[in-house]
Amino acid sequence: MASEKTFTFDDVSKHTTKKDLYIVIHEKVYDCTDFVDEHPGGEEALLEVAGIDASDAFEDVGHSDEAREILQKFLIGSLRRLPGDEPLHGPVPTQTSSTFSGIKLLLLLLVSAAAVHFSGAYKYLEDVDAREYAERVVAVLNGQSLDTK
Repeated sequence: MASEKTFTFDDVSKHTTKKDLYIVIHEKVYDCTDFVDEHPGGEEALLEVAGIDASDAFEDVGHSDEAREILQKFLIGSLRRLPGDEPLHGPVPTQTSSTFSGIKLLLLLLVSAAAVHFSGAYKYLEDVDAREYAERVVAVLNGQSLDTK
């Protein structure tokens, strides 16, 4: 490409249909219109990222070197961000709620284990027959009574 064409966010965002589909990957603009029907992930995969920055989605899938070569055939220019443009993709989360929940769960388990140990409750747990306990739990789940008499 002798003189690379530049596109703004506004330009790219107008190309979001199966018959006219632009995507941005790492600040490069690609016209993937002719590839929509051939995309191994189906047309939905491309339509979801049409007109926006698809960099994260492209990298998350882990495309092969061959896929990257195919992509180069559709390169039509580069993205020129204007002042005030929002990022074309969402902010990268620094901490997910699942990570936070995992940390809280680990802390809860550690505190519970310490409480059981220091309260002496573990001595009671040693006397419980695990098989009998499991059978009773299954019985309760099946709606049976726990009356053993």
